[in-house]
Amino acid sequence: MHLTHDPDAPAAEEIGFDNFLKVDIRLGSIVEAEPFPEARNPSFKLRIDFGPGVGVRRSAAQITTLYTTSELAGSRVMAVVNFPPR
Repeated sequence: MHLTHDPDAPAAEEIGFDNFLKVDIRLGSIVEAEPFPEARNPSFKLRIDFGPGVGVRRSAAQITTLYTTSELAGSRVMAVVNFPPR
């Protein structure tokens, strides 16, 4: 996955529509957010509830300059749920 906020960065390699259809994006609710001091860049550890079909998943986000942990609790987020664990 290619994610950038740099408007000058080139586009990622083209993929076929069949590959795009394999991506499972779900709406979930953040149930817990906490600091992630061991991360290379300032980050939060997140626990996100995607409902009974997927359950609660863990993730991390480099959004410490935009939000506090208390602001994130209860927030709804979209995330890909069929990537393998890293």
